[in-house]
Amino acid sequence: MRVIAGTARSLQLKTVPGMDTRPTTDRIKETLFNILAPELPGCVFLDLFSGSGGIGIEALSRGAQKAFFVDNSRSAVRVIQANLEHTRLENRAEVLACDVLSAIRRLEQRGILFDVIFMDPPYHMGLEQDVLSMLADSSILNEDTLVVVESALDTAFDDAHTLPLVIQRVKEYKTNKHTFLYKEAAE
Repeated sequence: MRVIAGTARSLQLKTVPGMDTRPTTDRIKETLFNILAPELPGCVFLDLFSGSGGIGIEALSRGAQKAFFVDNSRSAVRVIQANLEHTRLENRAEVLACDVLSAIRRLEQRGILFDVIFMDPPYHMGLEQDVLSMLADSSILNEDTLVVVESALDTAFDDAHTLPLVIQRVKEYKTNKHTFLYKEAAE
């Protein structure tokens, strides 16, 4: 796994040992960041279920002002910190070693507003819906915040309409997909 573009281009990243994480392949990451390109310069980026931190690091490398990484695995947090040091991006990053829902509450208390929120939870556990439900009512996003969910192809987002979230786009790959959502504008 490597950084594809930007200031840390071509630098190899460490991955979390074991089978608990699925690093996003370079091909899928490149497609994702081609879509995200207009959103990145100067943005505040949130990488939930960060794993090795490859997505947030790519965002920083491509011009995000700041990125926050959230993972509750100690080994993942160590890998994220090592990757941030290796890419020399640690001064624009913050790593939160806790579960995603606790991290969202902490970030709300700090009054941080995100431009892009990316999440890649473990597949087939229903975590997408839990996190989206919390985000829909959260002060860390507004109508301009883009939420991207990486999930298995068979993950349904049928309940998105019950939340104030609108699916803008879905990009499917061979084994997974990215769903792009925005918060509905208040009337």
